[in-house]
Amino acid sequence: MTGDESTADVEPTLRSYGISVESIANEDPLELTYMTAFPGREVHRREVGRALNALIERAEAGAWEPTRVEATVVRSPGDVLGEWAAEGEWFEALIDGELTEVEFSTRVLQTLTHVDEEGSDP
Repeated sequence: MTGDESTADVEPTLRSYGISVESIANEDPLELTYMTAFPGREVHRREVGRALNALIERAEAGAWEPTRVEATVVRSPGDVLGEWAAEGEWFEALIDGELTEVEFSTRVLQTLTHVDEEGSDP
């Protein structure tokens, strides 16, 4: 399976996990933009977890080659709530048992940034 095919298959998996994909780039890094179902002041951590679980599922099935993921969370088109990232090596270490789920989640959450109401980083 080529990288484009495996990445194209990621979108339906994300959607099956309740992630409202706005765009996904078939590149390295995988650039994901999704509309949150929780348009508050901060990115909803459980929603980040659902997105990550979809990617982990694909990687464990050998249907996605882990790469860096750069996610942008929007309230509505053009209204960015925040961003987060995950390194491909983190997915691999989790799958290989070298990282626990807590360690993996902690690393991702450390990358999380929120955009304030004026649209600038805090």
